[in-house]
Amino acid sequence: MNRKVSLAFALLMLMVLVVAAPVAQAQDLTKVRVVLQWVAQAQFAGYYAADAMGYYADAGLEVEITPGGPDISADQIVAAGEAEFGVRPFVTTLAAREGGADFVSIARVNQVPPTLLVSFKSAGITSPEDLRGHNIGSWLGGNEMEEFALLRQFNIDPDKDVTIVKQGFDMSQLINGEVEVAQATIYNEFAQLLETVNPDTGELYTIDDLNVISVRDYGINTLQDNIFARESWLAEDGNEATALAFVQATLKGWIYCRDNAEDCVGIVLDAGTALGESHQLWMMNEINNLLWPAPNGIGILNTGEEYNQTVEIAKTYSLITADPDPAVFRTDIVEQAVANLEAEGLDVKGLDFKKMEVTLNPGGE
Repeated sequence: MNRKVSLAFALLMLMVLVVAAPVAQAQDLTKVRVVLQWVAQAQFAGYYAADAMGYYADAGLEVEITPGGPDISADQIVAAGEAEFGVRPFVTTLAAREGGADFVSIARVNQVPPTLLVSFKSAGITSPEDLRGHNIGSWLGGNEMEEFALLRQFNIDPDKDVTIVKQGFDMSQLINGEVEVAQATIYNEFAQLLETVNPDTGELYTIDDLNVISVRDYGINTLQDNIFARESWLAEDGNEATALAFVQATLKGWIYCRDNAEDCVGIVLDAGTALGESHQLWMMNEINNLLWPAPNGIGILNTGEEYNQTVEIAKTYSLITADPDPAVFRTDIVEQAVANLEAEGLDVKGLDFKKMEVTLNPGGE
């Protein structure tokens, strides 16, 4: 073989190796699926960012992100073994475990509850004491837990002292006068109201038009969104390492969204959300404010006062009937994930986090 042929052969082999390497790498990735609580939106930006930024692939994972919805239950899909991970409020994991599912919470994302009670200034409801005698919207179905806990904290019986109206997941019943007080999350339904035109002024509603009661201002700090898996799956060989890789990459995605909120909104929009850009930026900003600061490190479960309060409130409203099985959560996986991220030089606590100023456009566009 002459020198020219040898050189051409060497170049050909190099090209083959370059082309084949990604294929081999892709084949080596562990495939897992995570089912979210709801549709694609900035509430779940950390998962989409971890995928888009290559954090899952870097961790050796190929992650299929499945949005939730009215007909898509993360609990059912994970319980059936059709997905390795689910994202739901912590109390639903407690309830599912009591009901026989071997779910284990392996990380908690949100630090504080997002629940608000919102009314127009004309109703004169400026504090929880003022709620007595009014008709109040509630999503019910387990979503009333924090709302009813606030009422009872002020000796207001939800069955006798107020009229509870079944509310949809929007603010239309408040706007059209069906309820005097509406339940909302700070990151979604509240934004829906602020991106709606006030017919009396022709301008968007503003915070000055409203009275807002936040449950967290009255010491109700129940545990929120968590990542869960099946205990039996975690016990299988190699799966704890897979769970660690997933949690670590996901938390890295959330850290990225803290520092690059607008970019993460773009990532969520690319995922096919139906919500507009300004609405998503508001949501991203408020979700970040629920995550940060994280004094113990993002995702680490607070097993003290917040856990005990969540359990007591869940028992009071019959979401669970007894103290949970201690095996319903574990902290070792997320603690190791946070330690690894910290070793990479990442800020896992966000103690200096500050919210942005976000302007909502009509309809959230």
